[in-house]
This record gives sequence, structure tokens and C-alpha cells, in this order.
Amino acid sequence: MAVARVLVVGSGGRENALAWALARSQGNPQVWLAPGNGASAAISGCNTLAIDVADAAGLVAACTANQISLVVIGPEGPLAAGLADQLRAAGLAVFGPGADGAQLEASKQWAKQLMQEAGVPTADFWVVNSAEEGGQIARQLNRPLVVKADGLAAGKGVTVASNLEETIAAIQECFSGRFGIAGSRVVLEEQLSGPEVSVFALTDGKQLLLLPPAQDHKRIGEGDKGPNTGGMGAYAPAPLLDAAGLEQVRELVLEPVLAALRQRGISYRGVIYAGLMLTTSGIKVIEFNCRFGDPECQTLMPLLEGDLAAVFMACAEGKLESAPSLTIKPLCSACVVAAAANYPGEPRLGDLICDLGAGLNDVEAEVSQLFFAGVKSDQTKQLKTSGGRVLAAVAQADDFDSAFAAAYKRLAEVSFAGMQLRRDIGHQVRHR
Repeated sequence: MAVARVLVVGSGGRENALAWALARSQGNPQVWLAPGNGASAAISGCNTLAIDVADAAGLVAACTANQISLVVIGPEGPLAAGLADQLRAAGLAVFGPGADGAQLEASKQWAKQLMQEAGVPTADFWVVNSAEEGGQIARQLNRPLVVKADGLAAGKGVTVASNLEETIAAIQECFSGRFGIAGSRVVLEEQLSGPEVSVFALTDGKQLLLLPPAQDHKRIGEGDKGPNTGGMGAYAPAPLLDAAGLEQVRELVLEPVLAALRQRGISYRGVIYAGLMLTTSGIKVIEFNCRFGDPECQTLMPLLEGDLAAVFMACAEGKLESAPSLTIKPLCSACVVAAAANYPGEPRLGDLICDLGAGLNDVEAEVSQLFFAGVKSDQTKQLKTSGGRVLAAVAQADDFDSAFAAAYKRLAEVSFAGMQLRRDIGHQVRHR
């Protein structure tokens, strides 16, 4: 089942981490990224292709020209748009669900109804199609709610309101057009309380392979304050779920959802990401995503040992039972994100990135990695900021204190104007 040539579709830090991990698979496959970013070509064993994620015909042609064996689709946008379906129709093996399965993330209403049918524990919810209808329900309930734009909003379409006024304001914001068509329908949810944890499972549509649980930090500010972002850091394995807890997630959440997808005629091949809250009444699903989290992916990839490309191929071909074993290093992994000025608002772009450490291209170390996201390379090969989340420093060690110390040390060697980072990532597991 050796995989010789892999294409990773996407341009963020998640895709750089996937390409890095896949290139280190047994057999050392050649990896391409389309389009990748300004630092992608620096990853050993990787090339870039200047093809947009929406250009299905261009991607098919590139796969043919480069004899690609496996395509791994990173972001949710092209998955929801049916890119996996188009590539499969061209005869390619694809790790990533079709547009039907991607509705788990692309429509919160669809996902909530699927959970309801499958008996998966989740928050009570109400679907509304206008600001007036939403305001009426909020006033009737007379308590703060979670307000979610139904469609894809780049991680920014969710508001956890503090009071009724904030709830109504968030509903009005969704219907104001801020999130485009994603906000044309809104899901209101009861507020749950408890720690949050992310669980990722690789699947071929029938079987599941669970990865270590991770915990993300969504808020821009320390102390988990301020607006939501795509994620400012993460760590794994999150001690909130032990082996028994993970099995409970498998039995209560993942297996019922996979069965419900099959009942709808959906063969889901890729990764299922369950965002969970551990409440006093048990595990509850906050949301599902149809791809790896970012930055959880950057945190998890260095912990995986084995032939990752072959495991992804087995998922793509519906043969997970025949995949080689994937082992988890007995280490703690810490990830801290550096973001551009003004993020999560409109980020400032074009700031020069300086590195006083081992070099911007140093992504080979066994226990420390620098994964780039919102960066571009200029004519002199210098890197400049080109997105909200610019890069992530990741490190592994025997304990979380040492892992975070190493990640922050590496990040201290990088600088650019307006650089934002949180100093308290992993506060749940750090002792110093």
C-alpha cells in the first residue's frame, strides 16, 4: 500500500503540517501542495503548484501530469463545494468527504438534525430564517444563547452571548450580511458549560481510527477573552479525555454519526472532527467539522509515527481495516500561533518576517517545528505576512511545561510588526 506521490490541497498552516507529516511517511513519498504558501517549498520532500483550490480541472490535470496517487484536501471550503466529488469522478483516490458528507460542517442545521436522528447528545437548538424570528425566540426564552451562522464563516460566525441584548445583536449581525450567504439562516442553541475538547477520527466510512484529543484556544485575548479567532494555540493529548473517555466518544458520538451518514447513502472518507463539551450531565457535541482543525492539526501531526500516507490512502479506498498501524509518540505537544496586526479583524498585510533562530526553513527538527500559514515570499525570497494567522511554533517534550517553554522560546526568535500572540496557551496543563 506504499504511496509514492501525494497532493495536499490548501495553503494554510494545517496543509503545511499535513505535507510535512506525509513527506515523512515510510517510503518518503513526494508531496505537492496546491497552492501552498510562501514557505511551503521549504518543507523537505515538497513542491508547490500554483493552482487555486477551486480549480478542479487544473488540479485533475496536475494529478495526471505528476502521477499523483492520493489527494488530501485540507480546508472546508473546497470540500463543501464538492472538490472531492470532482476528483473522484476523475478516478483519483481522495482523503476528504464529498459535498454530501461535508454538510456536517457546511450546514449547522443539517448537522444538528443528523445528531438528533442519531441520538447524539448535543445542545437544544432552534433554527430561524430572519432576525425578527430569532429575536422573538430569544425574548421568549429570555436567556443568553449561542448564535451560529448556519454556513461556513471561517470560524467567526459563532457568538456566545452574555445576555439577551447580546443574543439579539448577534442575530441581527448574522442577518445583516456580514457572513454573506452563511448567515442567511441562523441556529440558536442553549448555552452549555464545561471544558471543551476536540476529537479527530480518521475514517473510511465504516471504521474509525481515533487520534489523541486536543484542546484549542479560540479567543484572541489572554484569559480566553475577546472575539473568537480561527485558533490561537492548542495542545495534545488533552488529559480531559483518557482512553475510557475516548471510547465513550466513539460509542456515543462518532459511531452513531457514521451510521447515520451511511443510512443517508453517504460514504464519508476523511477526518471527522468532533468539538465536544464535557458538561456535568455528560459529553455534548458543540459542532462537527469535516476536516482537521487548525491549529490542532499542527499540534497532532508531530505525534504520529508510521505510514500516514498509507493510512490516508486506506481511508480513501474504503479499506481502513488493511491500513498499517499508526502509533502515537508518548510525548506532549504544544502549539502557539502568531497572528498579524488587527486580527481577527481585517489583518494588516505585507510586514516583513524576521527570524533570529535556526532559520525560517527549519521544519525538520524532531521535537520542534515552525509551520507557516499566512505568508508570501517576495522576489528576494523574504517572507511577509499575507493573512491573519501567520505561523505556529510547535514543540514536543515529556511534559507540557517543557513543551510550551520550547514553543515560546522558538516563537521569541521570530518577529514582525504588529505580531500578536497569547502567553497563556495551555494554561490548563501548565504549572509554570
